[in-house]
Amino acid sequence: MKLNSSSSNKSETVFDCPFNEIHDYCIALGGNPNVGKSTIFNNLTGMHQHTGNWAGKTVSNVSGTCSYLNKDFLLVDIPGTYSIMSNSQEEQIARDFICFGKPDVTIIVVDATCLERQLNLVFQTMEITNNIIVCVNLLDEAQKKGIYIDLKLLSKKLGIPVVGTIARDKKTLKHLLDTTYKVCTSKIKPSPIKVSYNDLIENCISYVSSKLSIFSNIPTYLYRWVSLKLLDDEPIIIKSIEDNYNVSFDVLNVNEIKNYCSNVFNYNVNTANFKDDIVSSIVSYAESICSNVITLKHNSNSSLDRKLDKILTSKKFGIPIMLLFLALIFWITIIGANYPSQLLSDCFATVQDKLLTFASNVGAPTWLSDMLILGVYQTLTWIIAVMLPPMAIFFPLFTFLEDLGYLPRIAFNLDNFFKKACTSGKQMITMCMGFGCNACGVTGCRIIDSPRERLIAILTNSFVPCNGRYPFLITIATIFIASQFTGFGASILATLSVVIVIVLGILMSLIISKILSHTILKGIPSSFVLELPPYRKPQFGKIIIRSILDRTIFVLSRALAVAAPAGLVIWLFANIGFNGVSLLNIIANFLNPFAKLMGLDGYILTAFILGIPANEIVLPLILMCYLGGNSLTNISDNFAIGSILINNGWTLLTAINVMIFTVLHFPCTTTLLTIKKESGSWKWTLIAFLLPTVCGIAICMCTNILFSLFI
Repeated sequence: MKLNSSSSNKSETVFDCPFNEIHDYCIALGGNPNVGKSTIFNNLTGMHQHTGNWAGKTVSNVSGTCSYLNKDFLLVDIPGTYSIMSNSQEEQIARDFICFGKPDVTIIVVDATCLERQLNLVFQTMEITNNIIVCVNLLDEAQKKGIYIDLKLLSKKLGIPVVGTIARDKKTLKHLLDTTYKVCTSKIKPSPIKVSYNDLIENCISYVSSKLSIFSNIPTYLYRWVSLKLLDDEPIIIKSIEDNYNVSFDVLNVNEIKNYCSNVFNYNVNTANFKDDIVSSIVSYAESICSNVITLKHNSNSSLDRKLDKILTSKKFGIPIMLLFLALIFWITIIGANYPSQLLSDCFATVQDKLLTFASNVGAPTWLSDMLILGVYQTLTWIIAVMLPPMAIFFPLFTFLEDLGYLPRIAFNLDNFFKKACTSGKQMITMCMGFGCNACGVTGCRIIDSPRERLIAILTNSFVPCNGRYPFLITIATIFIASQFTGFGASILATLSVVIVIVLGILMSLIISKILSHTILKGIPSSFVLELPPYRKPQFGKIIIRSILDRTIFVLSRALAVAAPAGLVIWLFANIGFNGVSLLNIIANFLNPFAKLMGLDGYILTAFILGIPANEIVLPLILMCYLGGNSLTNISDNFAIGSILINNGWTLLTAINVMIFTVLHFPCTTTLLTIKKESGSWKWTLIAFLLPTVCGIAICMCTNILFSLFI
């Protein structure tokens, strides 16, 4: 068996293989989320995940190749989904690729620990393709839980090949490749057993199928599925069928067909809960099969999982433990990032001095060297020094919780809160991603099926602070709130202060989500299936690769792309002016009256505005303004920073309002560009800019008024 890999980010139509590699067979790899599908894909292709976008979609695609018995297989890892009945982007792409992309084989990966729920997708897929293989993955975890599956009997009852695998063990995947090869070469011919619905539905299906014979372009094996879609009146799916098979169902007069079914078969498709009847039949059939093929034995590991879930998902302890985990991650990030940040800062400062000396020796104009070195270079290196270490710590910790299986528990704990806000519990997972980087959090909103709820999650993701804001928050909290303590106690109190303002951001996110759900994005919360995967031993090698390469470097590169021109603009604002007054001071003086209403001053507000390329440069900008410098000021000593701030009129009220506005203000440029890409609209990007900013201004003004009245 020879394995190799290749990938492409080229986006073409979603209904054909969207990649140009020369291959003998195209294989679709589908399944529910959290079943190890990507691990199987990576191990078969010998590659880590490389993504592009499906044409016109925000959902990612992944492809790779492997060779077996002198045949080249192109594997397409289609989006994970629980169903292909509705119209979320993931479900639509998975369904359309299987049906219209014409893969030679479709492999559906299922979790052996919860086979009954996973068969739902298998039965739905069997309606639209005959060449299907079921890959029962995670057999090792099932065995630990005392779950044993008779794979041969399951294959017989489904009428299709069934292969058992352990995704992390490449040896178990050889049988999957061999079975795939045999199906592709017709050495194995699957004969999927269709789910039998109640007699009334079956009569309706038969009648509609008889009418489809006029469409020669539609394969006969799809008649049953097309009939179901016509009866269910799903416009998006029907439009896909018409476009891909070049037919028009107008000639059928579907309404007349439905009336016929109602009159003759006494089954009113328009009023009956048709889809629920379909789903109920599938669930019953899955239960019947699993009762025959699954043997359960008592196992202590399964009991341990249940005991942990009773604590981690309980109403009493679930949320406090979640906050404790988040606080611990923040604390480790803050403490751990201090030393590498300082080391990087010192190294960059040394290089900066040498660059200035070199520019002077070669006779470069002072204005040019200052603009490039004190402007562009200093801004770039400051962002790297401040942003890289926290991300390099936070993202692995976050990915560790993800691999461990804890993130779905967070979504479970907060689902009720988000449901009351008329949004999805999955929004909490995207918010957690936003703690590392709001741009990543916005991209992560793709996991939310409902377009309305996805847009709400995108618009409110910036209500949680990214890692670029942590150093500023901690510095202010340490100087003005935790100053009465020393050592370990100071860091704990500073962390608690940060957690409080973060909770404020989460509460504001819920409030704004509810307001949006009742105004410009009206709707009711959609239901979704949330699998609580078993607790798994994290794969530390993959954690490092995914967190550093796929997240940290990606986010940092996008931040630097906007930071370079920002450094130039900041230097120009600090060095160009009128009558001896820089543009920076002119802007600050203009904004000062409004800033005073917020309990801030003009320089603070100016720093936030000029810091839109990256939140990391807000504090250096404030210090530069107070010291009257013409370039960013790097001071690492909190005592020295505190002295500068206090000498310029900062009080406890100023510090509180700065922390509030740090959490609640406009997203950075990188996040705004990501929002534009994900939403496809400058209108929603502007709303995403205004929502947290208006909230931050309003709360700061209220805080300022309350302090003036009572203190």
